[in-house]
Amino acid sequence: MNILLWHVHGSWTTSFVQGKHRYLVPVNAARDEWGRGRARTFDWPASVEEVDPADVRDVDVVVLQRPEELDRVAHLDVPKIYVEHNTPKGDVPNSRHPMADRDDLIVAHVTHFNDLFWDVGGTRTTVIEHGIVEPAARWTGELDRFAVVTNEPVRRNRVTGTDLMPRFAAVAPLDVYGMGVAGLHLDGVTTYDDPPQARMHAEIAKRRAYLHLCRWTSLGLSLIEAMQIGMPVLALATTEAIAAVPDDAGVLATRVDTLVDAAHWLIEEPEQARLLGARARQVALARYGLDRFLADWDRLLEEETCA
Repeated sequence: MNILLWHVHGSWTTSFVQGKHRYLVPVNAARDEWGRGRARTFDWPASVEEVDPADVRDVDVVVLQRPEELDRVAHLDVPKIYVEHNTPKGDVPNSRHPMADRDDLIVAHVTHFNDLFWDVGGTRTTVIEHGIVEPAARWTGELDRFAVVTNEPVRRNRVTGTDLMPRFAAVAPLDVYGMGVAGLHLDGVTTYDDPPQARMHAEIAKRRAYLHLCRWTSLGLSLIEAMQIGMPVLALATTEAIAAVPDDAGVLATRVDTLVDAAHWLIEEPEQARLLGARARQVALARYGLDRFLADWDRLLEEETCA
């Protein structure tokens, strides 16, 4: 199939374009939010082609990820799938989805939590859980430090749990990776702004444990990546994290003191960290493998195009 989609969520798209199809990604001279083209910090196959969306006609299905994209493909009379990556905002749990009560598309949620919390009215929905390209790095944990992967932690602050970082930095230094992290200035925190994915994986694998401090997110792909690397995880027990991380693969809690105590434990007991991480890797490979993800998407794509 020829699939048109914008480069919006780099990590998710990296998994999506590993399939058997031809992926058409808009590009413009500015390489802005409407034309980023091919990824520069992720490894994408040759089947991803940069296109001028105004000239695209040979399309079998459009994968949408933002409400504004709908107007840009109004001229294409093809099936449309709207991927909802985000938890609802505003009047939770009464948040009305922007694609609510439509009969011309289907909303594909990335977590069952999102499917539960978004009000889509009469619009058809499905859930296709994440699947990722297995990282090449493997956990060693020789550094008595914690790794965090997040985007825009200064602007988003409480959403990303930035306000909680000092409590863990008092246990051991934090290394924070991601987009827009350079403006984060906290004692005991070192930032690495937008590194290439493979290099980031190699670096976080050296840290003792992974911190997932997001209060309100669907399910960070970086959490799954850390688990597949074999890292023990400390996470807030919110949204989909409680389904992704079983008790024997990490420590989850809504009581921050519990996570801080667990942080001390993992720094002091590297063998326990290894055991948690080994289980985390086993769980994440089984539930969030790339083959299952692509098979789920192929089924949906075929159903929609045949319909």
